[in-house]
Amino acid sequence: MSRCLLPSVIACVLTCALSTAAIADTELFKGGHAKYLLLLNTFPDESVFLDYIDTPSVDQFGDLRLKFGWQKERVKLAADYQLLAGKGDGFILANSLPGNILVPQRIPSDRFRLMDLTHVISEDSDSVVEHRLDRLYVDITSAMAVARIGRQAVSWGNGLIYTPMDFFNPFDPAAVDKEYKTGDDMLYGQYLRQSGDDLQAVWVFRRDINGEVTSDVDSIAAKYHGFTGEHEYDLLLAEHFDDYVFGIGGISNVGGAVWRGDFTLTDTETDEVFSLVTSLSYSWIGWGRNISGVLEYFYNGFGIAGGDYSPAALANNPDLVERIIRGELFTLGRNYVAASAMIEITPLWLLTPNAFINASDGSMLVQLVSSYDFKQDWQLLAALAVPVGAPGTEFGGIDSGVPGKTYSTGLNLFAQLAWYF
Repeated sequence: MSRCLLPSVIACVLTCALSTAAIADTELFKGGHAKYLLLLNTFPDESVFLDYIDTPSVDQFGDLRLKFGWQKERVKLAADYQLLAGKGDGFILANSLPGNILVPQRIPSDRFRLMDLTHVISEDSDSVVEHRLDRLYVDITSAMAVARIGRQAVSWGNGLIYTPMDFFNPFDPAAVDKEYKTGDDMLYGQYLRQSGDDLQAVWVFRRDINGEVTSDVDSIAAKYHGFTGEHEYDLLLAEHFDDYVFGIGGISNVGGAVWRGDFTLTDTETDEVFSLVTSLSYSWIGWGRNISGVLEYFYNGFGIAGGDYSPAALANNPDLVERIIRGELFTLGRNYVAASAMIEITPLWLLTPNAFINASDGSMLVQLVSSYDFKQDWQLLAALAVPVGAPGTEFGGIDSGVPGKTYSTGLNLFAQLAWYF
């Protein structure tokens, strides 16, 4: 089947599912949330960002998500509608430095997705309002198998903070709100064996920079998840863009702790690159409170080994830059250590200190996250982050190419109020 016909096939399947949903005895479910986010960022005097905006920068975001679903027996249709709005200095910075890998995309886009389900309602130099469908899929299940077509999200791998085996819209390790991954247009299937093992496969369809649907930017992947005694393992085989990816991972008990790890080997056009993540997690009671901690090591095979993150060094590492632009990687160096501890202050208030350390250059990002469910269906999520490091290091501020200027930031404040319904 030609992939150019896939949107028509999806539309046909969705229409049939909606017709099914209209029949008696179907189940209708709905829900959603409304979120308001405030971001404050400060910048040191040597930051090149101050050439475009003032310190502190202020950004505000609104996110309304409406979740709809219809189910009849083994057929389910799901759709998540989003209304997104943002305004602030971050948009000015992104428009002033288009394509800069260190300036994050503020609002999701469907430019490279198969189906364009996003419409910009209004846009200015410092603001944007858009609405979109972040989920739109038909799910057909049997006793042992699942088939799903449409816009959806999938997460693979055993890394808790860094996720080299998860290359489908992974979260930034330092992201505060990780409730929803951005959806992709794909075919997904899962087969469950009697032993409890399962095989998952995905085919992600994309468009290239010219808007053409081509296999050069597709992802076709299969992952086998199995059990052996008290241990679990994963085997991965994928063709991702123009690269082949092989992976192996697992989970096991080590004393009272849980060990997790993934190893990937990527066969690129020019080299073979391996990456590794391994972690130990442990839960205990301290000071009369429940605590769970994670210590994780990440080897980024695509990273720069020597600590030179200048524009020239980045230009000489196109594999790294491409993955950062695609949102698959968020680190510049090779060796990272992350530590996290979730402390249950009360059953409704969780406090999580985090540290993300570039072990090669000694810089780090220190973060404190607070999650407080202060009322039924209401949550206040807040975080304070401070980068630490000398100029020229990843978190201290890398060279901008302008004499005396670095891409550096200071204290960052995240505050989000969410209402669920």
